[in-house]
Amino acid sequence: MIRALILGGTADASLLAAEIARAGIDAVYSYGGRTRAPADQPLPTRIGGFGGVSGLADCIRREGITHVIDATHPFAAEMSRNAVAACTETGTPLIALERAPWTRVSGDNWIEMANINTAVAALPDAPANVFLAIGRQHIAPFATKPQHSYTLRFVDPPEAPLPFPADVIVSRGPFTLHGELEMMRTRGISWIVARNSGGDGARAKVDAARRLGLPVVMISRPQLPERLRVESVAEVVQWLGHRTRLGA
Repeated sequence: MIRALILGGTADASLLAAEIARAGIDAVYSYGGRTRAPADQPLPTRIGGFGGVSGLADCIRREGITHVIDATHPFAAEMSRNAVAACTETGTPLIALERAPWTRVSGDNWIEMANINTAVAALPDAPANVFLAIGRQHIAPFATKPQHSYTLRFVDPPEAPLPFPADVIVSRGPFTLHGELEMMRTRGISWIVARNSGGDGARAKVDAARRLGLPVVMISRPQLPERLRVESVAEVVQWLGHRTRLGA
């Protein structure tokens, strides 16, 4: 009997949960707990961390998990590394549902950087209106360049004071090209900092930057251990030994 654990929190993970529920597969959906009001799922749900590799391994054993699906954000590197280690320790099959990264196309003005710190260094010294599209956990290093006017966008209102003054937008994606163009024009955005998360739900800001001719400091994905990786819900369901009914 299959009992799957979905490490979720992304739109792709929600699509996967819906398909697994339709297929009648026994599964548990796990949220990391960073969002205050996560979207409801059609599967039993747990919220919160596991307590590192050992905690995840204990959960796999205790819950009788037979398969683990890493459908976390492409930049949730610690969770993904812990999943590889815990599944290796317990001998549990692991697959990653990971959207393809964006690729540069004609008209893009990308400055590709390896991490947050190098992204900070890539910003100009002259004051600019900067849209930080990187999530609230990663903004603190930008306090070293306080001359800029920052716009931030979060799913939830910030609970603690920010490390620098900023215009905060509270909104949940997906976002449209029209909406992103309007936001950038209204706020006079001249620079964008983004993580190369891939997928369609967050791509509009990259398309809007191209349309407006704005530079994008694009942070590359972290390096992760080797693991089985696919890009579609159908491939995950097939890996679990079921046929998908997507599109039916």
